Amino acid sequence: MSPTPSSPNSNPSDQPSSQNYRWVKRIFLLLAIIVIVIIAYRSIYSFISKPSEETHDRAKPVAVASITNTDVPIIFTELGTVIPIANITVPARISGYLQHVYFTEGQMVKKGDLLALIDPRPYEALKAQYEGTLHSDMALLKQARLDNARYQKLLKQNSIAPMTAQDQEYKVAQLEAQIKTDKALIKQQELNLMYCYIRATADGRIGIRQVDAGNYVTEGQSGGLATLTQMTPISVILTIPENRLSIVLDGLKKYKSLNVEAWNSDNTKKLAIGSTSVLDSQIDTSTGTVRLRAIFPNAQWELFPNQFVNAHLLVDTLHDVLTIPNNAIQTGPDGSFVYVVQPDSTVKLQNIKTGYNDGEHTVVVSGLKLHDKVVTDGIDQLRNGAKIVVPQSPKNTQKNNP
Repeated sequence: MSPTPSSPNSNPSDQPSSQNYRWVKRIFLLLAIIVIVIIAYRSIYSFISKPSEETHDRAKPVAVASITNTDVPIIFTELGTVIPIANITVPARISGYLQHVYFTEGQMVKKGDLLALIDPRPYEALKAQYEGTLHSDMALLKQARLDNARYQKLLKQNSIAPMTAQDQEYKVAQLEAQIKTDKALIKQQELNLMYCYIRATADGRIGIRQVDAGNYVTEGQSGGLATLTQMTPISVILTIPENRLSIVLDGLKKYKSLNVEAWNSDNTKKLAIGSTSVLDSQIDTSTGTVRLRAIFPNAQWELFPNQFVNAHLLVDTLHDVLTIPNNAIQTGPDGSFVYVVQPDSTVKLQNIKTGYNDGEHTVVVSGLKLHDKVVTDGIDQLRNGAKIVVPQSPKNTQKNNP
């Protein structure tokens, strides 16, 4: 069989050339797509950024406040506890039956008022017994002294043995000592009789009665008969942190005593006004605080024992200092800064040094001057040199003219 002749169009040398053409075509197509993507991205970015830049250059509405010159009180607010100056457990100082109770629960009493009576009759009987013994011993002593005088006379006449005279002298000394013991026993019973009459040792308020009349009470009985609490005046014990101690000490050196206001636990209502009394002598190492006592007149019982209060301690007053609202102050890499309003209705970023902060306003140590205007609201949309506008509303008018 003869071989089939080759087709004139099927040249093996043309196949690689066809494949190269297809690869070149694909590369050009890919490049065209990349160019189209880049052009589209630039068009979209230009479309988006142009309104953004226009918005960026638009004046921002803000609220402003003026720098003021005023007096600023330095006040420390610390947690305090109302503690009575005198809180006395009314004790039974002797044992016996409680015969009478003369007070009512919650009654106000004066120092020396009779509160209760322990049956005094056993102690009266003992006193009478010791008084009888005393009289007997005094009679014996009188007789012994007379005998001693005779013995001494006879001794000088050599009519009695020296030992007998000396024994009589010892007997006189013994009886004299016995009489001192008798008098001491009588004094003890007099003291016991005085303890039968239980009296108030200070002005104050009687609490809940612990023992009723008719019960047998013992000396040093736990809980006593009741608790007597001095209500006027009363004290508040507050704790000062260690890092504030030097400021408080400077205030005490300058003013001798500092004013203290007692506010309720919610810090919404002022209850009473008092002054410092004494600062403790050492720091509590477990809490890093030192205790301070303040005295309050408490004439109307504004404060009650063991009540928790917020004590506002006025340490000092800074006079004629520059202050700004706290919401105007921002913090950056270089410290605190504010946006100061310029005459051309732009703002300037100004670094400042701050001082005491009372919770609403901060003292400006440096960086600003009186009557400068700073932005207090709308700060988050500002940058250095940004244009601003201050809406003329009653609220902003008040901020502009504090």
